[in-house]
Amino acid sequence: MEFSGKLVIAVSSRALFNLDESHHIFETQGKQAYCTYQVEHEEDILEPGFGYELVRKLLAINTLASSSKPLVEVILLSQNSADTGLRIFNSIDHFKLNITRAAFTSGMTPYCYIPAFGAHLFLSANADDVANALAAKYAAATILSGTQRKAASEQLRIAFDGDAVIFSDQSERIYQEQGLAAFTENEKVSAKIPLPGGPFKGFLEALQSIQAQFSED
Repeated sequence: MEFSGKLVIAVSSRALFNLDESHHIFETQGKQAYCTYQVEHEEDILEPGFGYELVRKLLAINTLASSSKPLVEVILLSQNSADTGLRIFNSIDHFKLNITRAAFTSGMTPYCYIPAFGAHLFLSANADDVANALAAKYAAATILSGTQRKAASEQLRIAFDGDAVIFSDQSERIYQEQGLAAFTENEKVSAKIPLPGGPFKGFLEALQSIQAQFSED
């Protein structure tokens, strides 16, 4: 996804908020029981999920920028319906998160909506959704359950792998399919040939453009 002046992050509702209880109801009692539970509890504010602090810090970039236009937008991609999703938006309002755009897919795979929103990155608690997004060449990452819910620092740090992330998996495939000797030979022959971009190339370029607008301090 090309950078057009704004970094767009798509996040799933389970990455943003703790939906463990309602998800357990969905898995053990079915869709109807889940929908009933969410509607009955739509005024109950959800606890922050494991991706909440990352989203909060990304949105905070807009308050630090000198530009009048937002540098970062976070959109919600949720497998809830519009009815069951009301509790999620009530929680977004409660925590004063500036998230105004969303897609409620009513059970459909959310990553299909990534290009419609021009998202540079999709964050989800569902590893299968992330794997499917990556297979479709979209930048995506799984929010792991061990991630701290409360930030130890206000600093935002992002680290990248190289192969199959910033760059294509071309070299990695050679290693996996042909072994170390073929990989080493290919690296020597292709030493002066730049690697094609990987699924996170657009996300990294957007981050660099934003970072360039701030001083090193």
